[in-house]
Amino acid sequence: MKVNVIGGGPGGLYVAALLKKGDPDRQVRVFERNRPDDTFGFGVVFSDATLEEISSADPQTYQAIRNEFYHWDDIHIHYQGTLKASTGHGFAGMSRKTLLLVLQERCRELGVEMHFESDVTDVDAFLDADLVIGSDGLNSTVRERFKEDFEPSIDVRPNRFVWLGTTRPFEAFTFFFKENQHGLWRVHAYQYDVEGSSTFIVETTDDTWRNAGLEDADEATTVRFCEELFKDELQGHSLIPNRSVWRAFPTVRNARWSKDNVVLIGDAVHTAHYSIGSGTRLAMLDGIALVAEIEKGGDVPTALQRYEEARRPGVESLQRAAQASLQWFEDTERYMDLEPTQFAFALLTRSLRISHENLRERDPEFVAEVDRWVADAAVEQSGRTVEENELCLGVRWGSRDRRLPPPLFTPFRMRELVLPNRVGVSAMCMYSVEDGMPGDWHIAHIGARAVGGAGMIMAEMTAVSPEARITAGCTGLYNGEHVDGWRRVVDFVHKESYAKIGIQLGHAGRKGATCPPWDGADRPMDEGGWDLVSASPIPYLDESSTPSALTRAEMDGLLDAYESSAVMAVDAGFDLLEIHMAHGYLLASFLSPLTNQREDEYGGSLEGRLRFPLEVLSRVRGVWPADKPISVRISAVDWWPGGNEPADAVEIARALKAGGCDIVDVSAGQTVPYQRPVYGRQ
Repeated sequence: MKVNVIGGGPGGLYVAALLKKGDPDRQVRVFERNRPDDTFGFGVVFSDATLEEISSADPQTYQAIRNEFYHWDDIHIHYQGTLKASTGHGFAGMSRKTLLLVLQERCRELGVEMHFESDVTDVDAFLDADLVIGSDGLNSTVRERFKEDFEPSIDVRPNRFVWLGTTRPFEAFTFFFKENQHGLWRVHAYQYDVEGSSTFIVETTDDTWRNAGLEDADEATTVRFCEELFKDELQGHSLIPNRSVWRAFPTVRNARWSKDNVVLIGDAVHTAHYSIGSGTRLAMLDGIALVAEIEKGGDVPTALQRYEEARRPGVESLQRAAQASLQWFEDTERYMDLEPTQFAFALLTRSLRISHENLRERDPEFVAEVDRWVADAAVEQSGRTVEENELCLGVRWGSRDRRLPPPLFTPFRMRELVLPNRVGVSAMCMYSVEDGMPGDWHIAHIGARAVGGAGMIMAEMTAVSPEARITAGCTGLYNGEHVDGWRRVVDFVHKESYAKIGIQLGHAGRKGATCPPWDGADRPMDEGGWDLVSASPIPYLDESSTPSALTRAEMDGLLDAYESSAVMAVDAGFDLLEIHMAHGYLLASFLSPLTNQREDEYGGSLEGRLRFPLEVLSRVRGVWPADKPISVRISAVDWWPGGNEPADAVEIARALKAGGCDIVDVSAGQTVPYQRPVYGRQ
């Protein structure tokens, strides 16, 4: 097999070495534009898990790396004059230049041909090989040559950062958060060799960067500015530039990773923000996965397809975590009023890959500090004594010598309602009643969840009129019999458990008069249906009935219906009331520009689209007891271009809060049937 590797960074060198190691008869050539000892940047970071994979793939390379890296377990967070430390994180830093030299030496030992100062501008000249690997970085020539096949997308993020080095050693991975007259600055710093050299990345928002006058700053100006800003943090040490220009981070994705015998690895095919991991680490793991599929045999295109299928899920999971992490750093200003312990916990768990319990396994002492802080805050917020909370929870946790409960099991207060814990059972439509009437089945179903220990039980979406139902089997709250039926359920929950119970009021809108899901989700009823209404006359599915656009008179009737149902919910004894404004139902159809095409005052801008939902909230709040909370459920993103995005959800939440909403129940999507949601755990 003849292999051409275009790009001689760590990823390209490592995959070349693995291919040659797997079969010495392979002709493996690496083409790199720079000289052997050129490098840009300072250190690279490996997790302990990555080092284990490198060790398994090629013990010799691992041992050479191990001889050079600086290992740490701790993270130090400098915030508001405090230092918060956490241990058990397990990373190693290494000089990028040293890593290149180690990998070059390994390639020489194995017989890989390396061609330096070979700038590949004509990719076609290298396509005669059996396998062509594009490992040529962020601005990949290989990717550009086949962009119609790879279909790359590049999301350039708004924050600005500069990569610097320093002679100050850091015993832990260190974060600094520092404000000056221009704004907030973030520093990510770590030591990458035993002699004490460190990477020092400075990050800030675009506004702060411009306020500081750094748009046209050269390296010398940047170094002077940062050395003055971080004089105390550098402790007399200097900063070192190396092509240290301010830039914005690009997140690279590709629809496909290979074409025929050509495949991309590393930054050419994907990037992940530096706050969660190194591109070098990703590229080397790509190499391991690629070679594993090549070794299985078969034709090259099939092996490349297997490689993508095996590797893509892990990469996309890491990219989702990196997206959450980079957005945390983009929005750090919003967290600057948090208490130091709270801030440190938010930072450590920002990517959603580290949970409370995972962090407890790493650092039980820090998590105990977090639990104590949350417990103390929960007691104060609940307005109850420790003893009263213990009685409510059925456990003892007030004494300093006892293990505290996780934050999930501390009380939470909204207005005068105090939940015994923060576990909630979401509203779930069961489609199991006749004429909207809850009965014994609901006592069994909801009661079981209540005695199971959850703090808040939400009854299913309940219609404010017969025409507001999703299906004929949906519950309602629009007559006295319904009040009696729901009161039986509420009384059971209150008598037999510590739980509180809420009712979710809604109107199906254009998604009404459908079959139960087991007969076909969202399929219109064959008979017995009713006329539909929505913000605009747009059917949900092609086979759905076309709804009529609500008139002002019909809006007034619906306001009366919501108000009447809210009064009935008070009579039934519910502790919380939630208004359903999500999932493409009636009120959601006003909020989303995908479903609201009105040209009157109830359409157009977000302010207009909010008008009727806020009128509903106002009417409900007017009759709902002042000491009881109201929740609103929204779809925070529509998962389709032109729909609502998270920034819109923030504005919607602000308007709801001003209208008397106490808490927003965040969901997503279901606005349009052709949505494209992002799935998967972080």
